[in-house]
Amino acid sequence: MDCPSVAKVASIETPSRTASTLLDKVEELRTSVARRLNPSRRVDLGQFLTPAPVARFMASLCKAHRQSIRLLDAGAGVGSLTAAVVAEICAREHRPAKLQVCAYEIDNTLIEGLRQTLALCRNHCNNVGIQFEGHIEPVDFIQAAVGSVCAPLFEESGRFDMAILNPPYRKINSDSDIRRVLGSAGIETSNLYTAFLSLVVRMLAGGGELVAITPRSFCNGPYFRPFRQDFLSRMAFERLHVFDSRDALFGDDDVLQENIIFRAIRRPAPVDGVTLSTSSRMSDTSPTLRRVNPEELVHPGDPEIFIHIVPDELNDRIAKCMAALQGTLTDLGLSVSTGRVVDFRARHYLRSYPQDNCAPLIHPCHMKDGVISWPRLNGKKPNAIAIVSETLDALIPRGVYVVTKRFSAKEEPRRIVAALYDPSVIAEPLVGFENHLNYYHCEGSGLSIELARGLVAYLNSTFVDTYFRQFNGHTQVNATDLRTLHYPRVDQLQQLGRKLGSFLANHKLLDHFVEEMISA
Repeated sequence: MDCPSVAKVASIETPSRTASTLLDKVEELRTSVARRLNPSRRVDLGQFLTPAPVARFMASLCKAHRQSIRLLDAGAGVGSLTAAVVAEICAREHRPAKLQVCAYEIDNTLIEGLRQTLALCRNHCNNVGIQFEGHIEPVDFIQAAVGSVCAPLFEESGRFDMAILNPPYRKINSDSDIRRVLGSAGIETSNLYTAFLSLVVRMLAGGGELVAITPRSFCNGPYFRPFRQDFLSRMAFERLHVFDSRDALFGDDDVLQENIIFRAIRRPAPVDGVTLSTSSRMSDTSPTLRRVNPEELVHPGDPEIFIHIVPDELNDRIAKCMAALQGTLTDLGLSVSTGRVVDFRARHYLRSYPQDNCAPLIHPCHMKDGVISWPRLNGKKPNAIAIVSETLDALIPRGVYVVTKRFSAKEEPRRIVAALYDPSVIAEPLVGFENHLNYYHCEGSGLSIELARGLVAYLNSTFVDTYFRQFNGHTQVNATDLRTLHYPRVDQLQQLGRKLGSFLANHKLLDHFVEEMISA
């Protein structure tokens, strides 16, 4: 039997000894280059560079086992993700013969570091007998990718086996050139990160895999519905990882966006289940794991195509309890709308203090302990709006309403924050709700006081908050989100309202009564 040569022995042992060295060098590049980046340009490009622990974890999810692998890194930065994939592949017992990398990066400062990273990757691959080819595309990824996917022969060539990316995060204006370019490829989306994902998906071969870190905001809401529909028609999730802490990943960039890391497979490759995992921080060595059916992730027949991430058994029990509640807003005879008063459009009619011929103007700052406390004379927001012909359409009649914040503050313990507007306390014939509020109403008019109190208690409960976080990973609460909730029956909410009375700020009592109601 032939003995292995010295070179072959070295090729097996080298990866485990040198992978950390490769990633350490690239991490030094990342931190050094990040200090030289222009802050305003980073905002313009939506740049958030990937720290080494995040890159290492993402690369560990990559499973492509082919003799020749084509890897796409769109928005590569200094190449942290590519380096992590190279380290992962080189450490395998069965390695590919060839690895080709195509890295897109438009920032010249980052390209300088990217070149150094690809050189390090080439050396690392050569040491273990992998042929490495690294190519930098110093162009705008969206423009270039749209040109590629729209090319007549693209179906037969140019596809990738694997893609790994940390896409830029920035809103896309509806009248921008980027929006028009994306539209030419049949892509409708409102943020750069989902635009990148949509294009990368189209550049994958059948059975190709995508590993990405993105904000969690695409999982719900009307703005991302076209993206969800398009993405899920082409891809199947195989792994989703969430973090309990908002600053777990990009703390050095002061980013508090809630992020997820996922692996998805380009159809028609079959996926029989989805692994969900959660941890507090990247350094956690024992994340909670849970296996679910694809139907538990996206409920069949859901017109909004929300993505529900239920990471543990407690959340699963809450999801099942919510599903058991059959009530809808229609069953309750209620609707939810967004406040009609837009400050900057009505500035000429706003008043700091209550005056004659004015209606109360309710802002989020007027919400306190489950009720509306108005006026707030020492605050920065106007307390009233003039009643004139130009403002009448934005005002609604006196009545009992339930209002919720559209944007909850990051430090608030609950995503949904609800409060009671009581006309017996604010005795005015009309009221205006500012655009940062949603409000529940009955055909444009008020609710009964018992129903409204019960609804406030239900929305402010830990039960609803825990369920809501399963599909909402950001601070925005859309009216669409509230419409998708299941609700108790009218009589249950009325009974809850009678039990609580005016004790809407007592969360312990509130949670007790809501739990009692759900259990019944």
